[in-house]
Amino acid sequence: MQIIDFRSDTITKPTEPMRQAMYEAEVGDDVYREDPSVNELEAMGAEISGKEKALFVTSGSMGNLISLYINCTRGCEVLASDMAHIIHHEIGAPAAIAGVLPRGLAAPNGILSRQILEGQEKPVVYDLQRTSMVEVENTIGGLPYPVENLKGIRAYASEHDMKVHMDGARVFNASVATGVSVKEYGSYADTLTFCLSKGLGAPVGSLLCSDADFIEKALKLRKMLGGGMRQSGILAAAGIYALRHNVDRLAEDHENAQALARTISQMEWATIDLSTVVTNILFFSIRGLTPDQGVRKLAQAGILANTDYGRIRLVTNLNVSRQMTREACERIKGLKI
Repeated sequence: MQIIDFRSDTITKPTEPMRQAMYEAEVGDDVYREDPSVNELEAMGAEISGKEKALFVTSGSMGNLISLYINCTRGCEVLASDMAHIIHHEIGAPAAIAGVLPRGLAAPNGILSRQILEGQEKPVVYDLQRTSMVEVENTIGGLPYPVENLKGIRAYASEHDMKVHMDGARVFNASVATGVSVKEYGSYADTLTFCLSKGLGAPVGSLLCSDADFIEKALKLRKMLGGGMRQSGILAAAGIYALRHNVDRLAEDHENAQALARTISQMEWATIDLSTVVTNILFFSIRGLTPDQGVRKLAQAGILANTDYGRIRLVTNLNVSRQMTREACERIKGLKI
């Protein structure tokens, strides 16, 4: 039986054309800033995001950490959704390394608004940490951030002398689903990260985008964190290929996710909210089973899934074709719960 892997879009492997681009990459020493492929990738990132500069970092977690470290400063706090990646999936790095305290706020589906943020800033008192940044995640749980929310968050932050960081790990999914450009999304944030290694299918890396002064500081901090790579153009070439060839095809992942969601919604044993399936991520529950039990039941049918936020999670990706998705739907229909 063929295994169909929906655990994450991070499990994708480079295609043969991407491997060829990596093989042919022109390289140099990036710590000396002499790697032409890295320089090209960073220039692309700056252009796409509408920022002055971009920096190639090993992961989205590193990009987020650098932004927290520089934008917040030690002893301050960042406001974020209580579902945020920086709270749940970065092993306490904001506090342990950046010295920044994330404060999670309850928000519908993890999406903040100005109304939620109002009054959450700490008063200026010597024994309280200063609220110095707002972090938004786009997408969060597969949902794109509404532009109106981002405008309100930007205005709130400006009025309170705060920075805004966008963890745009899947911002291209948001852009393809909504028609809002990555450049427009980036205009509402001081700093923006986006992953090359998720839906775009590159094996490694993210880009951190901001103004030139910030990126100069970020370059030093990247080195301090052990992220100064040498002939990393081999990896950058995969990112260049991904940005050139794998953005528009994200729409297929979204269609596959919706096909899975429609099938699941027809099962009497399942609970799913179809309105939340907008990009490549969907969540559902199986009545009478815990999420872990549900994952094991799916695995028996050759479908790999994960759990998150107390539900079963499926993530479509470029390694799962339309035909594989149709096969997964048939297997779901045949599940005995």
